[in-house]
Amino acid sequence: QVQLVESGGGLVQAGGSLRLSCAASGRVASMNVMGWYRQAPGNQRELVATITRGGTTNYADSVKGRFTISRENAKNTVYLQMNNLKSEDTAVYFCNSRGVLAYWGQGTQVTVSS
Repeated sequence: QVQLVESGGGLVQAGGSLRLSCAASGRVASMNVMGWYRQAPGNQRELVATITRGGTTNYADSVKGRFTISRENAKNTVYLQMNNLKSEDTAVYFCNSRGVLAYWGQGTQVTVSS
């Protein structure tokens, strides 16, 4: 199994920045793709960004140019740098890892005030 623990969420004003971290433990060798998803109240969980073990990234159109996903394989950690935050970015952000199985973290709240 893989355990994922997110940190770095909080309250920020529109235009501000936050950096989320996700530390993985357990069978980390099985993690091929890691990513961030988010879920706002009343909405379905949606993709924010993913990164492969080799560093290939993919972003939702709504965050391109503002968010950057990165990964430190040696530390089994994935980051999400979020700049120029908007009120519509308010959501619970979840870390995800995918290999043979998929695992989720418990989520961290990001609130952007306008």
